[in-house]
Amino acid sequence: MKITIKNMVCDRCCLVVGHILKDLNLQARAVVLGEVDFGDSYGEQLASEVQALLTIKLEEYGFELLNNKKSKLIENIKIACIDYIQRAEEFNKEKLSSHISKELKRDYNYLSQLFSVVEGFTIEQYFIRLRIEKVKELLVYDEFKLSEIAFQLGYSSVAHLSGQFKKITGLTPSHFRSLKNEKKRHSIDKL
Repeated sequence: MKITIKNMVCDRCCLVVGHILKDLNLQARAVVLGEVDFGDSYGEQLASEVQALLTIKLEEYGFELLNNKKSKLIENIKIACIDYIQRAEEFNKEKLSSHISKELKRDYNYLSQLFSVVEGFTIEQYFIRLRIEKVKELLVYDEFKLSEIAFQLGYSSVAHLSGQFKKITGLTPSHFRSLKNEKKRHSIDKL
């Protein structure tokens, strides 16, 4: 049995969920972004009192147990986008839409339409916001030139990155980098 958990956006989230499961004496086969696989340990679903307790514990850390199929699918689309960004250099030749379709084994047009209806914005708009947050993260670290960041995240040029960054944030990347202590980054789970 697998359960889907909203707002698991990084390896640290997986670690936190793993600790929650351990505290509740629940044995998981695997904890990955957005999902916990219990294997055959608990049958087809968790007992209602265990599920209620798990829901409370997850919510304390900003996670949410997802029960309906559409919510699970939306969360899996977001996870596929995060995965795509984290491995942007590998996916240089694969389009985001192809990656999402392949990961979810569904038609992209269906996924795109569902996402837009549920979230109120497109997958592409979500992906752009996600990508800009990654740019902000790399600018804050101050380890890479803008051209290196553009390459890492699959932008066609520095100008393309800069234009998209300014459109989303209202600032140029260099101005954002110069703000030092006033950085305005957003948590990925809030996008």
